[in-house]
Amino acid sequence: MNSLGLFALLLAVATLLGIINYRTLKLPLTIGILLISMVISLIVMILNPLFPGYDLQQVPQTLLGTINLPRTLLDGALSFLLFAGAMQVDLGLLVSRGKSVAALAILGTSLAVGLLAVPAWLIFPICGLAVPFSWCVLLGAMLAPTDPVSVVGMLRRLGLPPALQATFAGESLFNDGVGVVIFGTMIGLATGETNSVSIGDFVFRFLVEAVGGGLLGAVTGWLTLLLLRGVDDMQIDLLGSLALATGTYSLANGLHMSGPIAVVVAGMSLAGKAGHRAITPKSREEMVVFWNLIDEILNALLFLLIGFEILEIKPHLPPFLTMLVVIPLSVLVRGASVFLSTMPVHLQPGERGRALGVLTWGGLRGGISVALALGLPAGELRDTLLPVCYGVVVFTIIVQGLTMGRVVRWLYPETVTSA
Repeated sequence: MNSLGLFALLLAVATLLGIINYRTLKLPLTIGILLISMVISLIVMILNPLFPGYDLQQVPQTLLGTINLPRTLLDGALSFLLFAGAMQVDLGLLVSRGKSVAALAILGTSLAVGLLAVPAWLIFPICGLAVPFSWCVLLGAMLAPTDPVSVVGMLRRLGLPPALQATFAGESLFNDGVGVVIFGTMIGLATGETNSVSIGDFVFRFLVEAVGGGLLGAVTGWLTLLLLRGVDDMQIDLLGSLALATGTYSLANGLHMSGPIAVVVAGMSLAGKAGHRAITPKSREEMVVFWNLIDEILNALLFLLIGFEILEIKPHLPPFLTMLVVIPLSVLVRGASVFLSTMPVHLQPGERGRALGVLTWGGLRGGISVALALGLPAGELRDTLLPVCYGVVVFTIIVQGLTMGRVVRWLYPETVTSA
């Protein structure tokens, strides 16, 4: 099957599951698609042993192998998803909350990695699993970043205070890059390709990838706005935004910089005053509609793939038991990392508790975590970490995602208009 046929098949399946969700479950589209695709996958796994002459999982596994979610997401779809979220942020509010966003994205993500890695290292032997500490750090790096796809989509439905929305969105857009940097630094040590990793190595890599990526995104964003200034043609503006998203991400990866951070900064250039001056209101309106459509389509396909990726998991009791422990642990770690990184400093005393609750429960994980887990080298350790990571992702999307509206209404009854 060629690429166009595969894309058509995914769109058709996503549409069918979306219709089923609309007529039965009536959940938010992406969560409904995820849940139904998971149920189908589980049914296939349960029925497979009943037909010894046939491998019911072979066809979907072959298709999943062809799609290759880690590469599809990290080298393609992520540029569009991050750009779509970044170009619609309130840049003024984001800058005003810059200290909180930086603290959450850098310090908070780093803390979350360590706070999860240490107890996970102690939990695995209790569950009968031998997992080296370096692999526990990888697990922390996979689960530390919140998912911008889930978070930004959720923020559109909730009436949170604008400043908190800006903090929430900014962190989710930037911490992917930080998590990927930590993961990339540790993967060599975990697999034995490197003998040691020093603080200096991490700092150097962070400066090159994260800071370098941010500077690259700022430059490409500025050049794009310079070219678009004075052009009153919405088609050219749309082409320019597409070129900016894909070109910045590809160039950053080619220069060994952080593509996620570069494309976020590039997208934010369209949200600032310079972007509003360079692009007419009519073109901006069409651009927002276009990127919202791209975002919705890719969201649906991504959650469809996440649901079917359960077929990649080899069912074993010890990883399942570990998953049941790590799920509540991940929520506690999220709360601790948020509090330690920013709460005591950057929020007013009366606001800390409510903001801590929202930021903790709204720390959804998603495609980035699953893609990193699937990208681990094949072997027993991958088979151990993948179900743990997958379980946390599914729990945050379904349980936390579906209850987030109630949490916000409870904590911010005076500002919430809908959920």
